[in-house]
Amino acid sequence: MDAIAQSLSLALALIANADATLLHIVGLSLRVSVTACAVGAGAGLLLGAWLAVAQFPGHRVAVWALNTLLALPSVVVGLVVYLLLSRSGPLGSWGILFTPTAMVIAQSILVVPLIAALARRLVLDGLAEGGDQLRSMGAGPLLSAVLLLVHARFGVLTVLLTAFGRAIAEVGAVMIVGGNIDGVTRVMTTAIALETSKGDLPLALALGLVLLGVVGAVNLLIAAVQPRGQGLQREALA
Repeated sequence: MDAIAQSLSLALALIANADATLLHIVGLSLRVSVTACAVGAGAGLLLGAWLAVAQFPGHRVAVWALNTLLALPSVVVGLVVYLLLSRSGPLGSWGILFTPTAMVIAQSILVVPLIAALARRLVLDGLAEGGDQLRSMGAGPLLSAVLLLVHARFGVLTVLLTAFGRAIAEVGAVMIVGGNIDGVTRVMTTAIALETSKGDLPLALALGLVLLGVVGAVNLLIAAVQPRGQGLQREALA
């Protein structure tokens, strides 16, 4: 118990003193995850809007595949991206394996299905409440879906915050494609795993506390915007 208390005390000291190593790891983690969510949002929101209104053979299969990808293991994503970016892979000439860019790509792939599935649900709910009104104004199916997402800003914000929480807490994919290189690709989750295995518990605990704080803050933001997000279609179409 004394060792745990001492490690916790040292961890709090690292946070209070704004340790340079700690700040660098936290900063890189935030940059990678925010960038990945921004990239994933562009693809995920459009995909979700399209799937909500599209009618084509195999539509149900596409929706099933999207929902299945919600449980896609991060290590599988990491493996696929690694194979694509490795020297023998089709994108090996890019030379971005074991860089933050590769980590952004992996996390973007992870969050796209989540963003798309939640955006599709938002559009379907919005169409159920105000779809007839939009169609009477001459808006086509895809335009109606996009307009609902534009007006559903609090709902979309909730989706993006959820995706960020998924990205920031991910470890498998970034470990594989980033290599956990000190000062280059070491983020909070990979650093916690490494420092724990090395026995450097103070730094691992400090990073764990910061990560919990970030995730907790994201959940507070989600709780703050959800009540407004739930009534967003009524607000937009009133």
